[in-house]
Amino acid sequence: MADRIPLYPVRSAAAANRKRAAYYSAAGPGAERPSRYQMEDESAHLDEMPLMMSEEGFENDESDYHSLPRARITQRTHGLEWFVCGGWKFLCTSCCDWLINVCQRKRELRARTVWLGHPEKCEEKHPRNSIKNQKYNVFTFIPGVLYEQFKFFLNLYFLVVSCSQFVPALKIGYLYTYWAPLGFVLAVTITREAIDEFRRFQRDKEVNSQLYSKLTVRGKVQVKSSDIQVGDLIIVEKNQRVPSDMVFLRTSEKAGSCFIRTDQLDGETDWKLKVAVSCTQRLPALGDLFSINAYVHAQKPLLDIHSFEGTFTREDSDPPIHESLSIENTLWASTIVASGTVIGVVIYTGKETRSVMNTSNPKNKVGLLDLELNQLTKALFLALVALSVVMVTLQGFVGPWYRSLFRFLLLFSYIIPISLRVNLDMGKAAYGWLIMADGSIPGTVVRTSTIPEELGRLVYLLTDKTGTLTQNEMVFKRLHLGTVSYGADTMDEIQRHVRECCSQLHSQDTSSTPPRKAQSSAPKVRKSVSSRVHEAVKAIALCHNVTPVYEPRAGGTGDAEHAEVDQDFSDENRTYQAASPDEVALVQWTESVGLTLVNRDLTSMQLRTPSGQILTYSVLQTFPFTSEGKRMGVIVRDESTAEITFYMKGADVAMSAIVQYNDWLEEECGNMAREGLRTLVVAKRTLTEEQYQDFESRHAQARLSVHDRALKVAAVLESLERDMQLLCVTGVEDRLQEHVRPTLETLRNAGIKIWMLTGDKLETATCIAKSSHLVSRTQDIHVFRPVTSRGEAHLELNAFRRKHDCALVISGDSLEVCLRYYEHELVELACQCPAVVCCRCSPTQKARIVQLLRQHTHRRTCAIGDGGNDVSMIQAADCGIGIEGKEGKAASLAADFSIRRFEHVGRLLVVHGRSSYKRSAALGQFVMHRGLVISTMQAVFSSVFYFASVPLYQGFLMVGYATVYTMFPVFSLVLDQDVKPEMAMLYPELYKDLTKGRSLSFKTFLIWVLISVYQGGILMYGALVLFESEFVHVVAISFTALVLTELLMVALTVRTWHWLMVVAEFLSLGCYVASLAFLNEYFDVAFITTMTFLWKVSAITVVSCLPLYVLKHLKRKLSPPSYSKLTP
Repeated sequence: MADRIPLYPVRSAAAANRKRAAYYSAAGPGAERPSRYQMEDESAHLDEMPLMMSEEGFENDESDYHSLPRARITQRTHGLEWFVCGGWKFLCTSCCDWLINVCQRKRELRARTVWLGHPEKCEEKHPRNSIKNQKYNVFTFIPGVLYEQFKFFLNLYFLVVSCSQFVPALKIGYLYTYWAPLGFVLAVTITREAIDEFRRFQRDKEVNSQLYSKLTVRGKVQVKSSDIQVGDLIIVEKNQRVPSDMVFLRTSEKAGSCFIRTDQLDGETDWKLKVAVSCTQRLPALGDLFSINAYVHAQKPLLDIHSFEGTFTREDSDPPIHESLSIENTLWASTIVASGTVIGVVIYTGKETRSVMNTSNPKNKVGLLDLELNQLTKALFLALVALSVVMVTLQGFVGPWYRSLFRFLLLFSYIIPISLRVNLDMGKAAYGWLIMADGSIPGTVVRTSTIPEELGRLVYLLTDKTGTLTQNEMVFKRLHLGTVSYGADTMDEIQRHVRECCSQLHSQDTSSTPPRKAQSSAPKVRKSVSSRVHEAVKAIALCHNVTPVYEPRAGGTGDAEHAEVDQDFSDENRTYQAASPDEVALVQWTESVGLTLVNRDLTSMQLRTPSGQILTYSVLQTFPFTSEGKRMGVIVRDESTAEITFYMKGADVAMSAIVQYNDWLEEECGNMAREGLRTLVVAKRTLTEEQYQDFESRHAQARLSVHDRALKVAAVLESLERDMQLLCVTGVEDRLQEHVRPTLETLRNAGIKIWMLTGDKLETATCIAKSSHLVSRTQDIHVFRPVTSRGEAHLELNAFRRKHDCALVISGDSLEVCLRYYEHELVELACQCPAVVCCRCSPTQKARIVQLLRQHTHRRTCAIGDGGNDVSMIQAADCGIGIEGKEGKAASLAADFSIRRFEHVGRLLVVHGRSSYKRSAALGQFVMHRGLVISTMQAVFSSVFYFASVPLYQGFLMVGYATVYTMFPVFSLVLDQDVKPEMAMLYPELYKDLTKGRSLSFKTFLIWVLISVYQGGILMYGALVLFESEFVHVVAISFTALVLTELLMVALTVRTWHWLMVVAEFLSLGCYVASLAFLNEYFDVAFITTMTFLWKVSAITVVSCLPLYVLKHLKRKLSPPSYSKLTP
């Protein structure tokens, strides 16, 4: 993999082994092991040691090894070199940041005490609850827009040139010849920004003006969303947006809980269950909220939308009531109430709400093509200055030479065409329209119209797994009990076991005698398996956070209690809601085998057996799933037997240390993961009443802690998580998206390296990578072993370096350690892999990986995802693609391009990305050629006439040349294509050439410069040779030949003709011919109607264009481009 990195032999393997033994003796059983990420005893030793050495050389103290180019990266330049190479920009940025911080000092965020219904009691001032997405205000709009335009070299250059025309000594021609193009560009930009700003203003005004019911001592009053304050009691109806961050006090739902939709906050479409504060929920009426003396103590505003710590205190009771508050008691702004009517007390407003704090202003993305054209523009400016200096030098620096120098700069200013920006922007808009109009990728939306060419320059594609490569549709596939396994074809056996056990239990319950051993003719093995299956299914049916939801029937207006009785067991009217699709899949499966969840509230759960019997369980405690714990649990009491059971399920990594010893769990979880199944381990523990009461008191005390609450609660819970009985392992399949395999194959053949970044477990991620053919089945996979220290990372990277052409699989924890110490080395090795899979990645890690690829490789990256956790990755990439999936529209709205299915990526990149880049490259260079030709003619003209700084063409001729005479044919290049879309999809290898940037480079630019110099010289010298007596004839002959040459050059550049191109050619020619009658000021009308004029123009045009046509034909025959081999 890294053959170019030298591997040097060590001098003494025995000595190295002795040193390694001495080194690791510090981590032996009798010694204190160094803390994670901090191994101070080895830091100095490793700093002097190269990464790329043999494992035996790890402990070698010799210094005759060579390291990677990391040393070069860490070197810093100083002095004048540092200032010239970018230090000035750093200093300016630092100064601006300092000034902004001084002018806008941020108030320190602190914890707060909020009294219910009394905003006036707030100790400090809080921000207004208004949403503002506008970039500018009335005073900053014009300055801001102008700054955004003139920070580009091209526009700033033309502003200086245009302003110079107000100086009489520097005036070259009419003012409108300079100000008209610049004014047009600015008018279009300002109008577009004004429309966008007005739309943002309207959206903000609509949101801020929404009316809400505010509860006061005098009753309900209507207030605008922007007028809501901290401490207000706000009523939010069903399907209404929550206006600010609130603590949930009361609900109209009988259960004391409600569902909210969070798709606009975190991108997840699953409903979340929220629980009202029990103290306020028990109050008889709404008005009683003002009769109590209570407050909420809330932590300071944070970014984390998945956590909250606070306490609710009622002081007027004896003793005072203290109730702990967590994330389940909160209603964050921008969520939607999905059930009932809720009342909450506002704790955070405006800029301090979770939704606003997590909203980052996406950076303005600039395409690589624009940067390359900007570099070419600077090269043209240097050529302009050099040409002007040469002219003044040949003039002999006579008189006020500096004035002549500036006039020459103005005369040759068309070397840098202002129409370049106009044509490219219009071209980008056309590409966006073509993408959205493509019937093969319906529903595609271009949200960022400035970077369509980026789709044609991608080298790395970083994709999410769940919902992107897979459908996020969970199907229950496997149940394993240790000795027996059930698959999709044996589910009927499970159903039979459940039916048998339930009927036996029912007969025991209805019998008046104490329960006896079931008298059945079945053997003991069958009874044992049946009871185990029943216990496993019951555990799955009870251990979850799923709630059955019954939609009200059409026309149902009865009392809620009667409606509930009427709908309890109505299967066709029941849907399941949960925070995870895995949970819903498990509960739906238990329903299919006979145990149906028919009702659930905060304190109870009801299951229906196959015989119709209702089993009622009291929910004593619920422990939700966390990414750290990787498990969730529930403590329930069976109402019929009073038995208390603690059920828990989670990832095998977390559960293997909790369950009793067994010899099959690890192996079976690995087998299921290799089949692409998401595994969950289910276990239980029976508790006595005393055990539970002891746990409940310690748990309640820990939940009231304000400091380190999570750690204390976890410590209490850990006391229960011991020696649990292993019940079963479940396997759920997440199906692949349609046509994922051929799409990935197409992208790989196009030379795009694909990385999969997922939060899923390593085994499942590896299996999906194989099943989707992200990694071919014959390809080796290097699984990066877990590392926790610098030394371990050092050795593991050395082991990985020896592998050749293998895919890398690495976990988020190991990635974090390697990036801490060996960032450059890891990225360099990973970039040489054909595919990389990063599992257990957090959203911030995904974004960091994208940024590292951009920084270290300087190649274009694309990120694609479908959930709110992918937004940071999408915004960090050069090009972000969002999929409208089951996890909501957060990724789609934040992306530059939005698609409906993953398979659309292939056509979006290989067809539209490729054509957009090649068209813009041709368009940009042709517009430059158009300016270079006329500037060459001006240079020839001035040199012939004693280096006089006199313009060749004036007034409307210059304006017309850049607009009506040549604009339409030149812009029609956006419709050009070298191969048909079907051929581009069939041969994705054509995409590879684009990543090298050969369509627009200094080589192609120099070719166009030579063409421009040749044609400009021929046109001007030919006109001077063939003109007869009057100077006006030179203008007429040369300008007409110039227009015809440009039209013919468009025809020479076009590879596939479109009917609009033909129309544009003839329309422009017709406009020029028609305008000749009105150009008396510049042309001799009598002369241009003679045959002499026609043959002279024709001769000059043929001499300027014919050699280029011959050269193009010869090149196509002798060295044809790759795409020409595919066309008949």
